Formats: sequence, C-alpha cells, structure tokens
Amino acid sequence: MTISSIELFSGAGGLALGLHQAGFEHRALLERDEDSCGTVSANTLRDFLGIQKWRVVQTDVRLVNYSDYGSGIQVVSGGPPCQPFSLGGKHKAHNDARDMFPEAVRAVREIRPEVFIFENVKGLIRKSFSTYFNYILLQLTHPEIIMREGMDWTEHLRLLEQQHTSGIYSGLAYNVVFRLFNAADYGVPQTRQRVVIVGFRNDLDANWSFPEATRSREALLYSKFVDGSYWDEYEIAYKNRPEISKRERENIIRSFDGKERVERWRTVRDAIRGLPDPRAKNRRTFLNHEFRAGARPYAGHSGSVMDEPSKTIKAGAHGVPGGENMLVLDDGSLRYYTVRESARIQTFPDKYFFCGSWTESMRQIGNAVPVKLAAIIGESVANTLKRLNNNGYKGEPANCKAV
Repeated sequence: MTISSIELFSGAGGLALGLHQAGFEHRALLERDEDSCGTVSANTLRDFLGIQKWRVVQTDVRLVNYSDYGSGIQVVSGGPPCQPFSLGGKHKAHNDARDMFPEAVRAVREIRPEVFIFENVKGLIRKSFSTYFNYILLQLTHPEIIMREGMDWTEHLRLLEQQHTSGIYSGLAYNVVFRLFNAADYGVPQTRQRVVIVGFRNDLDANWSFPEATRSREALLYSKFVDGSYWDEYEIAYKNRPEISKRERENIIRSFDGKERVERWRTVRDAIRGLPDPRAKNRRTFLNHEFRAGARPYAGHSGSVMDEPSKTIKAGAHGVPGGENMLVLDDGSLRYYTVRESARIQTFPDKYFFCGSWTESMRQIGNAVPVKLAAIIGESVANTLKRLNNNGYKGEPANCKAV
C-alpha cells in the first residue's frame, strides 16, 4: 500500500526521512530556507537512500496552492517554525509573525488528508501558552471553521469552542491527540523533548494511540551499576567505572521489580561508536566529520558526557551558540561535536550529507526531527492506515462549507 504525503516546513529532512523509512511517499517537501533545500536536494541526487523522486520546493507556504500537488494526499506532516514557542526564543506565540500553525491548519483544510502529523518544541505546552495551544488544537480539530473578517484569535477561539461543544457540527473534523516525547525513550541518543500532534479524520475508525517507549533511563542505570553490561560492552576497566552507593544500587534494582524490562537509553558513546577522532588523518572517510577548534564551557553550557544521552542538539540560535553542541571526552577535555557526530545523535544515516559550514549544518541538524523518532511514529500511523485499507474502508470526509 502506497501512503502519499506532503510535508511543510521540511527543513533538512529529518521528519521526511523517518516517514519515508516508514513507507510514506512524499509528493512534495515544502521549505522556505535555501540552505535546507540545498541539503535535501543534494541527497536526492545520491542513489542510496531511495529518495531520488522527492520533489523539493523552495517556497513560502503562505503562497502555496495545494491543488497544484494533485488529489488523494493521505498525510500532511511538518514542523511549523518553533521560535514563537521555544524556551530560548522571545515567547510571542500568536504575536509572532513566524507562527506558522495557521498555515498548517490551512493545509489540512485544503488537502483534507486522512492523517496529519505535526512536531514542535516543548515550550508549546508551557502554562503561559495553554490557551493558545488549546486554540491550535481546536483549529486542527475543526479546520473549516475559519476566522471571520474582523475577528481576533480570542474571538475565533470562542467560535471554535461553541461549535466544538454544540454536538451538531458536521463538517471536516479530526480526532486530535498530542504527547510530549523524550526522544531518548525511543532509541535516540539524546534527551530531546518535543510535542507531537497527530489527527485522524473523524470518518475513520482509527482507534490509534502513540507508540509506547522502547527504552528507559532505568535500564541504562541497571546496565551500568547492577550487571555492568554497559561497561563490559566497551571493555572499560573496573578501575575506570564510576561507583555508586549500596543504597543507590538497591534503588535501581527496586525500580525493576514487577516491571517488564525495556532496552537501555543509548548514549553518546553508542552514537559515535566507530567514528575516528576528527583530528586523525583518516577522518575524511566519513562525510561531514571535520574538527572545529575553540570549544570551551560557558555558564550552564558544559557539554555532553560520553556515557549518557547527549543534551539536546541545538540550532545555535538559542542560548550560547554551540554551548550545548560540545562533547566531554574521557580525559575531561572539551571539543565541539562534528557535524557527523551531531547527525548521528539525531539518527541521520552516515551517508546523509549536510551542505554548508559547521554553523549552518548544525543549525539544520538542531532544527530537525530525529529520524528514528519520526520513523517509529510514522510506522505506527502507517500500520493503522494499512489496517483500514485491508478492512475495505470506503469513507469520505464530510463536505461542507466553512463556517
């Protein structure tokens, strides 16, 4: 079964690549940023990822006519720009011209997909944005209830609330759910918290829920301090292994009582395994693995340690540029992550190439959705769509005019 999709705000392609791995066929990837489009386009010219047919369109989504991309698009996905909600941004939300959620809603309204998948930063669900976040969810639930001329967003919110609670609305509607994810719980070697919003059209008997976590911090602690399997895997001598108290060890053991074991969190050491020191002569055997000098700690920005998941890879526009994109080596020294190391932490394949300087590449990687997380969510959505197809689903969305 082919699952046709279109992606907005595709950036460097992390979400698109993960959904592609889950079986989605992207009809178009829409992105405004020239450098990000250059990265994705460069990778479509290579013959090892199966993405040669991707159509990368550099455009402002506000100018897009979705009828240009044909009918029958089943999935709309994307990561609307996060600056209005980011913990490191100016927190303007609906007062920020970069808030592109209205365009995400327009895409859903005009394409009428079976499913949409949108990703954003944790700051989207902070208490100070709670009313506006509810407004976003209601717009996605009822995308045809549009803002009338002269309305502001609070008046539109009231209209949406009234229609949502009336029980008589029969237009295009979606059953919308969201969840705050820590990517480390899904095999990404990084503690990266992001909100994912998924909506299934309400004429579908989707019966869907987000996939459960496959890994845990507790399992990592157990592998380090109870059975020692983590250190054994890397042949780290006993004298070089950190120690904890007997009470701490007992607490770790107790955390597993009566619980089904899951795999451990992946660490930075796991992520960069097999990569040569970027200062070594053979480092050019890996794409984007160039050494960058000048790393030093800043207040609150001390780098990531080898035997924990990485801190969140950042785009460089938040806080101290590069401050979180450093690695603490076993001898205690600091250096910047290479682009390839950062790409591995975001679970991009080694053959996926990033165009531009270290700074530009790190911006693209820091803004991306981890490929593995996208693939896990995408596979879950794809399985539901396939089940509906196998069950002979013939439904069509309601066809009514906007209120």
